Amino acid sequence: MESNMITGVLPGLLAGLLLAVMPVSAQNSRAITTGASFLLLSPDARNAGVGEAGTGLEADANATYTNAAKLAFADRMGISLSYTPWMRQLVDDEHLSYVTAYHRLNDREAIGMSIKYLDLGEASFRDEAGNLLQRYSPAEFALDMSYARKMGEHFAMALTARYIHSALGAGFYNGLEMAPASAFAVDVSVYSERELFRSRQFGKRFAWGINLSNVGTKISYSNSKESFLPMNLRLGTGYALYNDPNNRLTLLLDVNKLMVPTSPIYRLDENGQPTTEIALGKDPNRSVTDALFTSLFDAPGGFGEELSEFTIAGGFEFSYYRQFFLRAGYYHEAPDKGNRQHLSTGFGIRVSDFQLDMSYTMPMARRYTVRNEFKATLSFNLNN
Repeated sequence: MESNMITGVLPGLLAGLLLAVMPVSAQNSRAITTGASFLLLSPDARNAGVGEAGTGLEADANATYTNAAKLAFADRMGISLSYTPWMRQLVDDEHLSYVTAYHRLNDREAIGMSIKYLDLGEASFRDEAGNLLQRYSPAEFALDMSYARKMGEHFAMALTARYIHSALGAGFYNGLEMAPASAFAVDVSVYSERELFRSRQFGKRFAWGINLSNVGTKISYSNSKESFLPMNLRLGTGYALYNDPNNRLTLLLDVNKLMVPTSPIYRLDENGQPTTEIALGKDPNRSVTDALFTSLFDAPGGFGEELSEFTIAGGFEFSYYRQFFLRAGYYHEAPDKGNRQHLSTGFGIRVSDFQLDMSYTMPMARRYTVRNEFKATLSFNLNN
């Protein structure tokens, strides 16, 4: 199979995998590549509807993605199912599914679990003569278990354990042997919320949270190179204004930073091709612990490039009698770091203990791979 080629449309994340396992020239791309990048995909419609700035939202079952410590402030129990037709502009049979649930053990403790599954359709492997050699169905999933505990009336912490399995290819591709890969990771999160002011008619709520996610083993798709998981630092806040407990406007802001090495700039040979000698920056072959402590100041472009690696998301959610919800948001990433820039809108309808949320994402950058994206989430929340 050393002369394999893949026909048809290769799934987008499989292309991203090839970038992760082969040398990347910093002169051609300044975007940071990682393995198992599906872990960063926002899975539910509520978070997507506010531009992925969901840290400061009131807790629900999908808090296991943004900040699991929020579960300590959630209702007694809940379950949620989300579905996204993924990258339908490229392939018809891709989808992202997300199932999550939680249960409050008592006034201070809560447990949660979630499964994220990305189905990347079907890829056909053919030889140079066009003969079919193999059909392969690439897919990835992550299984999470979370424990959250209140450390005070307004403050909570959580720990999430995660198993990751990524099966994006099989056999040989461009001389590299591809195989399914597995990894383990943890999230550590803190969260706080409180009412700043309350009278008979008016009130305000302030929340903030920090989540360091996907800290774990490296992942290897071939015997030639290991890739970092998308270790991510998320800082978020929310400020809610309401004139009674049922009608509420929540303003949201999240900032994210990948805690993995930035690709250095390599010296060029006489033919203008990059060598293995580093001209600017640091060696990316570091341990996970080293990367966590050095990723804030390792960009070869200095402070300006380091600052461009932060993504910013802002949005709002308006709740009308806790039955109808309107949302909007904006997500921004620097053009040379991936250029993910999109505007999002969403709405929700709650009937009894059931809630249906939908969101629609509209990219604002021309070079953005994903075009218009739709998400739907059905949730069940049991109040105290």
